Amino acid sequence: MHFSLAGINHRTAPMEVREKAAIDPKGLPGLLHLLRQHLQNGIIFSTCNRTEVYATGSRASELEKACVDFLTNSMCLPPDTAPYLYVMSDQTACEHLFSVACGLDSMVIGEYEVLGQAGQALAAAEKAGTVNLPLRHIFESAIRTGRRARGETGISRNSLSLSSIAVNKALDVVNDIAKSRIIIIGAGEAGRLALRVACGRGAIDTAVVSRTLQRAVYITGQYGGRPVSPDMLAVELRHADIVIACAASPHPVLHHRQVSEAMSGRPQLPMIIIDIALPRNVEPAVSGINNVHLYNMDDLNGIADNHRQEREAEVAAVKRIIEEELDLLIRWWQGYRSRPVIKSLMARAEKIREAQYHRALKKLPSLSEDEKQSVDLLTKSIVDKILRDPILYLKSGSGTEQAETVSRLFGLDDGKDL
Repeated sequence: MHFSLAGINHRTAPMEVREKAAIDPKGLPGLLHLLRQHLQNGIIFSTCNRTEVYATGSRASELEKACVDFLTNSMCLPPDTAPYLYVMSDQTACEHLFSVACGLDSMVIGEYEVLGQAGQALAAAEKAGTVNLPLRHIFESAIRTGRRARGETGISRNSLSLSSIAVNKALDVVNDIAKSRIIIIGAGEAGRLALRVACGRGAIDTAVVSRTLQRAVYITGQYGGRPVSPDMLAVELRHADIVIACAASPHPVLHHRQVSEAMSGRPQLPMIIIDIALPRNVEPAVSGINNVHLYNMDDLNGIADNHRQEREAEVAAVKRIIEEELDLLIRWWQGYRSRPVIKSLMARAEKIREAQYHRALKKLPSLSEDEKQSVDLLTKSIVDKILRDPILYLKSGSGTEQAETVSRLFGLDDGKDL
């Protein structure tokens, strides 16, 4: 049994490639159904900065190829995507997943959201029936590791989020946030965080635009601002100084035409647009409009790098936790890989014990029922003691060499009784 992954993330692929692989949560069940055409057991893990496929199977090379084929074919990625993909197997793949769950592989180190997203990916795959015991155990171990990292270290203490980085980027450009008119497009978790940070930094005039107006009403009730329906976005744009776009949408929600029309009535006033959605909420052509300054997630890397440097001392502590959890997982994995041989060994021994026990009873017809039970328990105890060391030996190694040795010694493959 092997564990493999294939994926792309913010380190390996530019925005225009990542957004092609981005997954709308509503479309995840359908993709998991397609995944079963490539893999029997797999999990699709997609965040704002990564899309990865994890799977277990008997042959590592075939498993890796199936993960890559799914990403490139079912996700409709262009043929030239291959250089941006990374592929890992077994311990390296486990270590990568643990690092992701701990927030070490995020653009914003230590961010919380990825841990919840790992749990959601597992739950969706469970519901789709694409998870076996090893895959479930690996993901549950990763989630536990992520919780330990946040509970035992300062990796997430006062951690930034993409939303807070977006607000900070806007503050680098505007002189006074209290006098700035802000639009936040999207009322999901990213929008909520952006609103909280903006209001916390002194924003007074903030509009939250959402297709689900009730969500906008809810978060503005928590932090401040005004809920606005999408049909009023054009009106709001005419007066906006800052726009933060973070809506969960498979298509752009802010087009060149809309921004151009808004700027035509205020050509001398700059507009800062920060797009932290994937796929992007804002058409790239918007950057060509005079006095419009458009930034996307890749443009925020500098701020994120500074944040990472501040967390370097905590990274070492998190890596120690990952090593501990990997050691536990490897031991479990070794035991799991040995289960078929252990089961076969125990079944073979029990079959022989029963045969010899019943043969002995025929020679000892005078035994009472209590005496027969005592002999039965005695033979079981002898077999258990004899098998103890071989079973410990099986569990102590990789599960391959040890299994072959025990199989040969006890004749588990020859179909004969001992």
